[in-house]
Amino acid sequence: MSGDNSNLNVLNALDVAKTQWYHFTAIIIAGMGFFTDAYDLFCISLITKMLGRIYYHVDGSPKPGSLPPNVYAAVNGVALCGTLVGQLFFGWLGDKMGRKKVYGLTLMVMCICSIASGLSFGSKPKSS
Repeated sequence: MSGDNSNLNVLNALDVAKTQWYHFTAIIIAGMGFFTDAYDLFCISLITKMLGRIYYHVDGSPKPGSLPPNVYAAVNGVALCGTLVGQLFFGWLGDKMGRKKVYGLTLMVMCICSIASGLSFGSKPKSS
């Protein structure tokens, strides 16, 4: 029963606490966590459209190219599986190394990979 009382004391302390800069920082960090986590899931539909237009365009066709259904499913499936594996791995790593350090690491990885994907190029589905 004493555990319930201490939980209520914590909740009461939170209720009467004045709003401080720390509260805004926590909200911003939580928002950025959501952004970095959902970034690839929100943009995967745009990516599949661009991949179809770049790599599966037929010259002379009035319609833009689109991914074949099996490739479309594979790209979406890899994005979802990668999200799951990344959450499990970086969650485990956060427990081992500390959440703040791993959050910075994931942010660096995401920035580097975003820049690398922006610098990548090619217009044929198969390499020579």
